[in-house]
Amino acid sequence: MKETLIHLFHRDLLRLKTEIQAYKNQEAIWLVTEEVKNSSGNLVLHLIGNLNTYIGSILGHTGYVRDRDKEFTEKDITSDALMAQIDDTDHMIHKVLSAMTEKEFQLKYSVKVFDEQDMTVEFFIIHLFGHLNYHLGQISYHRRLFDL
Repeated sequence: MKETLIHLFHRDLLRLKTEIQAYKNQEAIWLVTEEVKNSSGNLVLHLIGNLNTYIGSILGHTGYVRDRDKEFTEKDITSDALMAQIDDTDHMIHKVLSAMTEKEFQLKYSVKVFDEQDMTVEFFIIHLFGHLNYHLGQISYHRRLFDL
């Protein structure tokens, strides 16, 4: 399970980078409208904050401190800076998950995040992978709509 999760997170964080790099107009990364409230850039920051909190800080004790509000208010970060943050997140996930034993994946996740009762670490990591892909799909559509 551990190697599969490491592989899948790595694969889809590369897809996230590919989506951001595919913007022809880098300013479009930060576009919002009345109907589309979150830019691709802010969704990337949100994913970085989410993964660094729940895998890095909680499981890996990295010391990461999340500023969730800033994930949605910060603007105009360069795509190179976003790429570097994605790479750092990918490396962190590899390091944290690689250090875990299979038994640790079956332990109860130590923080109540939502209304799941007795959620295992494995369950929540799979949930985080789904969350990554939910927003990856939104980013893909954002690029197709606004990068004209």
